[in-house]
Amino acid sequence: MSDQQTPYQVLARKYRPESFADLIGQDAMVRTLRNAFATDRIHHAFVMTGIRGTGKTTTARIIAKGLNCIGADGQGGPTTEPCGVCEHCTAISEGRHVDVLEMDAASRTGVDDIREIIASVAYRAASARYKIYIIDEVHMLSNNAFNALLKTLEEPPAHVKFIFATTEIRKVPVTVLSRCQRFDLRRVEPEVMIAHLGRIAQAEGGQVAEDALALITRAAEGSVRDAMSLLDQAISHGAGETTADQVRAMLGLADRGRVLDLFEHVMRGDAAAALTELAAQYADGADPMAVLRDLAEITHWLSVTQITPDAGQDPTLSPEERDRGTAMAQALPMRVLTRAWQMLLKALEEVAQAPNTMMAAEMAIIRLTHVADLPGPEEILRKWQGEAGAQAPSPRAPASPPSSGGARADARARPDRPRSAPNAGGAAVALAGAAPALAGYARFDDVVALIREKRDMALLYEVETCLRLVRYSPGRIEFEPTSDAAPDLAQRLGARLQGWTGARWGVSVTQGGGPTLAERHRADQAEKAEAALDNPVVAAVFQHFPKARIREVRALRPAAPEQDPATARPPVEDDSIEADWDPFEDT
Repeated sequence: MSDQQTPYQVLARKYRPESFADLIGQDAMVRTLRNAFATDRIHHAFVMTGIRGTGKTTTARIIAKGLNCIGADGQGGPTTEPCGVCEHCTAISEGRHVDVLEMDAASRTGVDDIREIIASVAYRAASARYKIYIIDEVHMLSNNAFNALLKTLEEPPAHVKFIFATTEIRKVPVTVLSRCQRFDLRRVEPEVMIAHLGRIAQAEGGQVAEDALALITRAAEGSVRDAMSLLDQAISHGAGETTADQVRAMLGLADRGRVLDLFEHVMRGDAAAALTELAAQYADGADPMAVLRDLAEITHWLSVTQITPDAGQDPTLSPEERDRGTAMAQALPMRVLTRAWQMLLKALEEVAQAPNTMMAAEMAIIRLTHVADLPGPEEILRKWQGEAGAQAPSPRAPASPPSSGGARADARARPDRPRSAPNAGGAAVALAGAAPALAGYARFDDVVALIREKRDMALLYEVETCLRLVRYSPGRIEFEPTSDAAPDLAQRLGARLQGWTGARWGVSVTQGGGPTLAERHRADQAEKAEAALDNPVVAAVFQHFPKARIREVRALRPAAPEQDPATARPPVEDDSIEADWDPFEDT
């Protein structure tokens, strides 16, 4: 009778870590557990969280072996280096230990399943030192199941340990998390992953090129199990010798160098060359969605490289690709990269929903090439300024130097617009006989400034929009209210002013008022906007964008004179103004 042939075991299972020394990329967790075992501070409940394939269930089994290992001589105690040969280590590795119970919470989610655990924790372990419950995908338990477990989880018997594993830690109730020691398993770094895959490939007798391992590492996205499965597939695909082109064809990826070529065509605005390159990659087996994802990845990489040059040294890229990327990052403006990123995100959504992915990808490339060479606002402004300087002055008004606001707003006035607020009798005459407390309020604008200084935003809004001033003198205000003014506006205004100034104010309602302050401001803005149209740069803007509108005209602040840093005085802080003051908190 011939011996039965041993069935093939996939690499992810064949090279599953058997001890903490075999775990890669989880140094922080390994250090904590080793110190806990060494000082006999082993928690009664652990929860492992992280993305798929980072070793959550594997770590749980290693902890179970370490807790129950008795050593090769049968005299050992809990250890972070299980022997792997004793009866308990062997049974746990093979998944048949009677005292280590693994439960899949995705298929056993109910409270009845938890009742079985609660009923069994009272009995001591049959043969091992501890009875250990490993619950995988624990976030799938129902709320009632979690609640049923709380009491036992908080005060389990001394011989019981719980180990949970989950990819959705946020779905686990905080009441459960607070009773466990939590470990976040990280994605494995590319350098560590490439070295690990290289060792396994060598052990399997397969010759896998380093750039092929880099492609597998990038596709795995930090998951060891994904990388091992892809390596298993790559070794079979290459029949002993695997190249980067074979891995690229296996994964449906485009050549990274050719994707960089496509990106360069797009950034130059060469639509014909970009479409030709995309079609060639598609003919070679590249998925259009994968090509756009690679373009988005390159855009992100170049953007980050501009800010952090060290990011350009990606170990998953070849030296030539790193050099090309560094050169691109130095040449392309950040606004171009951020715009391409937004458009690629939109394109990925469209391609995923389109009935023909290649057509959608081609339309996305066309859009990208047409906007790639669009100038920025500052370049457009400089261009328009150059064009305006070569033209004759506008016939709308005689040529004159522009004002500080970029328009001759103050040099023109509408004949029907009030030039100033009415002040019957003259403020200077009224001020001569005013009380000393009113000496600082010669004009109505001073009253408005006082209201603003006192931060009474509700009253300030009413004064600016509901008050048509008829006559003003210090201590005396006569106005015509608008139709939407509050009936007690005059009474409240007088009371507030008297409280602030300490002098009596007479505020009365009459007829014949002028425009409100808000109406005066709008008229002033309209006049400035009309005058701004005479500015050559503004005229050029409206020529290129006919539907544009002027929303506001502001005067440019004069540049502050430069001061010698050695003699400059520090700014004086005003302690009377609170930094977190809210102007609407009293309204």
